[in-house]
Amino acid sequence: MIKVKFYENAPDEKLKFAVIASRKDGKWLWCKHKERDTYEIPGGHREQGEDIVETARRELYEETGAVKFDLSQVCVYGVEKDGEETLGMLFYAEVQELENELHSEIERVEFLDGIPEMLTYPLIQPYLFERILQCQKQS
Repeated sequence: MIKVKFYENAPDEKLKFAVIASRKDGKWLWCKHKERDTYEIPGGHREQGEDIVETARRELYEETGAVKFDLSQVCVYGVEKDGEETLGMLFYAEVQELENELHSEIERVEFLDGIPEMLTYPLIQPYLFERILQCQKQS
């Protein structure tokens, strides 16, 4: 069983992932990987020596082609599976400009009003997306 939890903060060295819920022109950006038929929020693993904001910026560019955007930290999230928890940072980005082509494993980016039905991580992503929507309502 998988559980998703949210935290105000965590020690930086424990953050393994950055996930970036992103909007452009009022639409949410969802990525379709070349090897899957599902969609996911842009994001990925932190590389050695990278701070978590650098991870978010790199992943957002690699997966969506975003070259001009405003990025903000939302919260720390934890995914618990088999008694072990992995932490990541959830971000929000308002994208102003995208490159014309992608340079990664992402086949295409879809611009949607909400969450797609076919998710790569259906036990995790709806919780992250809902958290972003809650924060949007509060601001």
